[in-house]
Amino acid sequence: MTTMFRTFAASAAIAIAATTVFANPMVGGAAMYPTKNIIQNAVNSKDHTTLVAAVKAAGLVDTLEGKGPFTVFAPTNEAFAKLPAGTVETLLKPENKATLVKILTCHVVAADAMSKTVKAMIKQDGGVHTVTTVGGCKLQLMNKNGKIEIKDEKGDIAHVTIADVQQSNGVIHVIDTVLLPAS
Repeated sequence: MTTMFRTFAASAAIAIAATTVFANPMVGGAAMYPTKNIIQNAVNSKDHTTLVAAVKAAGLVDTLEGKGPFTVFAPTNEAFAKLPAGTVETLLKPENKATLVKILTCHVVAADAMSKTVKAMIKQDGGVHTVTTVGGCKLQLMNKNGKIEIKDEKGDIAHVTIADVQQSNGVIHVIDTVLLPAS
């Protein structure tokens, strides 16, 4: 009986350790499930309600529920709040859909790039790795003190605040600034 208990305890400890090591970080107070797609997870994050509303207004839900793989740099509600007053409301209007689509697709790369891979590409490229987004934007990725930074086409810097949120169709990296195209 004692041996059986030790075996069970050891198995339970291994299972708990595996769950802890491989579990996704919480985002916006919600669990993020690697078996769910980007949209299914994002709708549960209280920190991404503006992003979800923008994705819906832009008609990109089906795309981001698709097979992928996608790497999404997901700005928080606070990131959207840093834009000039009225910007978000204006972008959500139907007549501004093309501009909204352009901005949102500047946050999506057609790849599944975990932070370890991104950091390796940055190092290999001498400190700055340029990626082209689905929207055609050129983003410069940098590693500053072990944290990934992203420079958009306007020269603004976004910081990855939560990395490596695995999805069934890619990965999300939460960022603190909305990435903007040059025009």
